[in-house]
Amino acid sequence: MTGSTPPFPPPDSRPEVERLKGYSAPLEGRRGLLRLDFNENTLGPSPKVVEAIRSFPEELIAVYPEYDGLREALIANLKASKASLAHPLDPQQVGVFNGVDAAIHAVIHAYGAPGDTLLTTSPTFGYYAPCAAMQGMALEAIPHGMPGFVVPLDALRSALTRKPRILMLCNPNNPTGARLAADQVLALAASAPDTLVVVDELYEAFTGDSVLPVVDFQTQANVLVLRSLAKTAGLAGLRLGFAIGHPGVVDRVGRVTGPYDVNSLAVAAAFAALEDQAYTDDYVREVLRARDWLVSELTRSRVVFHCDGGNYLLVWPERPADAVEQALRSQGILVRSMTGKPQLEGALRVSIGTLEQMQRFWRAYSSICA
Repeated sequence: MTGSTPPFPPPDSRPEVERLKGYSAPLEGRRGLLRLDFNENTLGPSPKVVEAIRSFPEELIAVYPEYDGLREALIANLKASKASLAHPLDPQQVGVFNGVDAAIHAVIHAYGAPGDTLLTTSPTFGYYAPCAAMQGMALEAIPHGMPGFVVPLDALRSALTRKPRILMLCNPNNPTGARLAADQVLALAASAPDTLVVVDELYEAFTGDSVLPVVDFQTQANVLVLRSLAKTAGLAGLRLGFAIGHPGVVDRVGRVTGPYDVNSLAVAAAFAALEDQAYTDDYVREVLRARDWLVSELTRSRVVFHCDGGNYLLVWPERPADAVEQALRSQGILVRSMTGKPQLEGALRVSIGTLEQMQRFWRAYSSICA
């Protein structure tokens, strides 16, 4: 080896990629630890999901996956939920993706172009920005109102008059938990028919602010809803996400993805998870119970914290956040430092698991920060 750089195609035609810093998360070395860092289900999936994977027919490993039945199963699950659906859905209104990350990338790829604007709030999920940058889009990120990380509704309304191509709303927002009621989201979309309003609802089950029970995609075709089975049903490792909206929008987004991006094991697991909604509902109730308990302890101990929607909250330890993060890791507990993120300097994001898990976290945190 001479150390010289081998020839490769010149990158001059894609300067936006040259400027890009890829979205990355420290996901290695987490096995066997209490995972309170990435808002995952901390118990694992339903036993029915495990059984579906274990009994997966070996001959189907050589067969490309099929998705139509999965779309119908998701619609049936939504109809059977307590909130139900005011307007019917059909399979053409459901896109299936290799995780919601892939859906986000596909939406921005399908609708964004160099010079277009992607509007969102700040701080929010970190993957929106690099996806916009890949397309050469301008990013307008409006800070949440302080104190309390209030959704900047007035500023969003004003920005929408400039006709951004896409509005990305994480609702409830990760990592602040800030949230909008369904009628507020739909009012924003109605005020901006030239903007695609993408509602990232990964944490909706812990809050109940979904637009799906009330939206009519035939009259509000500029609304697209993202859903996942990762945070609630425990399928994060299998990568499966949904985009739900007007058939024309779902079709356009699907054109920029591969024909078989979601694998057959993920499909089999999703069927089982959707059929065992009681397991997911029980897990969500346990998370909410644990969240209430932890909020009470934080309040009693006068810890600075913020808790709103989602299965997570923010705490500001008196010691440096990175040091507390490492001290907790040494005790087998993972949390996420918010160092370097706007409005969140000095904070830790803590995912909420079961009551027993949060009691373990609180004992460790209290001893470290005493």
